[in-house]
Amino acid sequence: MLLIWDTFADNLLKAWERVAFWRNPPPALPNMRLSPRDGDENPLMVQFFTWDCSHPHLSWWKHFESEVPNLAALGVTQVWLPPPNKAMRKQGQGYDAYDLWDLGEFYQKGTIATRWGTKEELVKAVSAANAHGIDVLIDAVLNHKLGADRPEKFMAVPVDPNNRLKDLGPAREIEAKIYIPLGFSGLLIVHIQGWTAFDFLGRGDKYSSLKWTYEHFTGLDWDHRTRAKGVYRITSRNHQGWSRWVDTELGNYDYLLGIDIDHRHPDVRKDLLDWGAWVLQTTGGAGFRLDAIKHMDRRFLLSFIKHVRETLGRDDLFSVAEYWSSDLEPIKPYIRSFEGLVTFFDVPLHYNFHEASKAGSRYDLRKILDKTILKYRPDDAVTFVDNHDTQIGQTLESWVGSNFKLQAYALILLYGEGHPCVFYGDLYPNRECYDENVAQGLRRLMDARRKFAYGERADYFQEMNCIGFLRKGDGSRGGCAVLVSNADCPEKQEGAGQTPTDTIRMDVGLDNVNAKYRSLFDPEGATVQSGSGGWASFTCPLGGVQVWVKDGDIDS
Repeated sequence: MLLIWDTFADNLLKAWERVAFWRNPPPALPNMRLSPRDGDENPLMVQFFTWDCSHPHLSWWKHFESEVPNLAALGVTQVWLPPPNKAMRKQGQGYDAYDLWDLGEFYQKGTIATRWGTKEELVKAVSAANAHGIDVLIDAVLNHKLGADRPEKFMAVPVDPNNRLKDLGPAREIEAKIYIPLGFSGLLIVHIQGWTAFDFLGRGDKYSSLKWTYEHFTGLDWDHRTRAKGVYRITSRNHQGWSRWVDTELGNYDYLLGIDIDHRHPDVRKDLLDWGAWVLQTTGGAGFRLDAIKHMDRRFLLSFIKHVRETLGRDDLFSVAEYWSSDLEPIKPYIRSFEGLVTFFDVPLHYNFHEASKAGSRYDLRKILDKTILKYRPDDAVTFVDNHDTQIGQTLESWVGSNFKLQAYALILLYGEGHPCVFYGDLYPNRECYDENVAQGLRRLMDARRKFAYGERADYFQEMNCIGFLRKGDGSRGGCAVLVSNADCPEKQEGAGQTPTDTIRMDVGLDNVNAKYRSLFDPEGATVQSGSGGWASFTCPLGGVQVWVKDGDIDS
């Protein structure tokens, strides 16, 4: 009976949202700060970490500070840093969030510094970035906590991990004591012991006096009393169950991992809202990357963004949300409900790149942008090729292979729509996923974005295995022609002459009659000349990428 009611209530909520948010909000990117610099150069974001990154001699914050001048020279205007908060363990990445208010300042979890360094090092690094015209984005982990200081005893209902709206029956061995109290008709309540009490003894009451207990959470996945793993919904007179304002995958996807935060609790709301403004003021950060939003009450998240904007007087505050889904359709309601105040990582586009790298020449490049945020709402899209979650061995592994990596980067960096994000693992030497050829080509593409990728665009998406587009320039900058191929390249025989290429004929305009264009990726500096009608035939190596720029623009 309860399952039927919950399903009906969720369907009713969906219907109300379709009516309430049937109109699309204004686009997000045009109203956000993407660069602190004056001028009209293309903005660019870099994710400055991999999952297991470390530096042999420096803390990560010091490493970032040392790279700031190089990043600025590459045209980077935003850097997304890993979560700065104290984790549940010394080497935790911060997604295992213990104390948001400890940025590497207090002795907790066996350390003062976080995996990334101390608070002082972070503030110094952000200050250096700001001085070089780079904004820093704080990774906000607001969904859950881990590493509690002590366990508590409370009541909870075991639920089906594959359908969180379905309570499980009495046959489960996790139950230490079962009874059916008044007011819980049909529910099987169990006494469990969970690690849910956060005392923050090292920090005390500095910055925040809230001590978290089970009253501030909705669920967990471990009964310490019986040593049983599962998904448990915490119950009491004050608990309201799972939030209905979350994704409906698995019936209700409020619970993801650890101890799930109840964003409806007034003490929780106040603490997190205060933290949002405090962390930007304290660090010098300019915006947020919002982790795992499909598992959080979206009404709270909207309040969080509005509160920080109002408190800091930042109507142009940048925020990008991680809603992880290869399917565009469930992302659309979230875009509408955030009122143009949040951008979204284009996960569907990433999966198109991943599929293209796996399929090789069988993939139809004419469909590479289909069913993506970039195509649906380009001014809400933060585009990326890979990140820390897609690395090989991670739970969301979907790595884009080297055979298509530069093609994918050419599309996000030079296309002129969306806001691109470059991954540290593709740009810097590391033990996890570095490819030197990719890194060299990526730096060329970043340089091309900074210098040439301007003006209107004309697409040439006619062929299955080779597509291209022309950026026409903006008066002071001459633009570029870009070709991307996934065609099979036969092995070059000795003495066989030139490498085989794909060709696309593009209209460069009557203003560019007889203009000479030079290749940015050809070590021999190949050139192409347009004809008397303003058309030019640009080439690209099979299975590769090529960028063509007017000869005079390169010299200047």
